[in-house]
Amino acid sequence: MTGRERREQLLLVARALFAEKGFEGTSVEEIAARALVSKPVVYEHFGGKEGIYAVIVDREVGTLLTALTGPLTRGGHPKVTVEATALALLDYIETNTDGFRILVRDSPVAQATGTFSSLIGDVATQVEHILAEQFQSQGLDPKTAPIYAQMLVGMIALTGQWWLEARSPEKSEVAAALVNLAWNGLKGLERRPRLTPPAVRERVERVERSGSPTAPWPGTERSR
Repeated sequence: MTGRERREQLLLVARALFAEKGFEGTSVEEIAARALVSKPVVYEHFGGKEGIYAVIVDREVGTLLTALTGPLTRGGHPKVTVEATALALLDYIETNTDGFRILVRDSPVAQATGTFSSLIGDVATQVEHILAEQFQSQGLDPKTAPIYAQMLVGMIALTGQWWLEARSPEKSEVAAALVNLAWNGLKGLERRPRLTPPAVRERVERVERSGSPTAPWPGTERSR
């Protein structure tokens, strides 16, 4: 086995162990034993557990970032873009389950530029530009685009983490539900959103406690 082949073998073995046990639960001894090599071989190629972990995380971040930014840079209708991005994340989870498990774990050695949260931030920055253009055309304040971009991307990312374990319903159904909530919510954005005034909130809560038929919450009477 060449040095390059050995390196790739160690990465595959370590990737499976980190996904199964996490960074803290995995040792160099285990990596070496599963790869049928001695500990010095692992140290020779990566310098230790932190080194091999960092390489794995960097690779996974690159793979996932490429998958997510592809739909965002192709252009097209914003709804189709949201659909494609949601499906891209679910596709990655389905085909790179071990890699996604590693990314969503907290690690003491992950750098600021190589974490799942920083990756999501990069994607949100791209979504921000798309939303800003749409907000401008709809008469909404484009300065609020960064807020909604973080919300939208965060919602998709957290749903992906949930689906990692659930795997039900089918990913197409999950993506459709995500787009249903995101797209219909974006279509109904208020120009100047405000929290419900305390007096109104208290009045509605009194009505609910009295057992009377619940009136529509203020601001939700809009016909569909």
